[in-house]
Amino acid sequence: MSNHTPPAPPGWNKTVDDLFAELGALKRSSVGPPEIDWARDYQRSLIPVGTRFPKKGDVYEAVADIEVHYLISWAAPSTGGGMGTLMKGERIIVENGLLPRPISVYAKPKEYAAMEERMIPESDRKNKQYAGFYLSLKTVDLSRNFILVYEEATPVDYQL
Repeated sequence: MSNHTPPAPPGWNKTVDDLFAELGALKRSSVGPPEIDWARDYQRSLIPVGTRFPKKGDVYEAVADIEVHYLISWAAPSTGGGMGTLMKGERIIVENGLLPRPISVYAKPKEYAAMEERMIPESDRKNKQYAGFYLSLKTVDLSRNFILVYEEATPVDYQL
């Protein structure tokens, strides 16, 4: 929570997903401060004690097949996405890590081209505005469904 965010109201128990669900159900017109900060703090409080928070450059390996969210970058002011399956043994590389205790991170697959072909619909891949894809993973899911292979890897440790 930033130094300028007021404390959450007593009993606050909404997650970021809850706020966006309310937005989708038209129960709110926007999602932003201070509610988003309260939601992140609440969600962070639900992460089990002792959980290692991911850092930029970490490499994780899936211990089983797992459904994940992917996001598509477009050479346009929009983002798309969907769901796909990471297969047991596939590795991902954490791409962001600005926050010291993130509730979720963006990652790219180590075997980018193979996963892109398997996960992203051909119509999207062939679109002239297609600019790639990335994965969105919750810290809790990383802790439960992945093993840490390399901690804060450098670009020499892997090839995209």
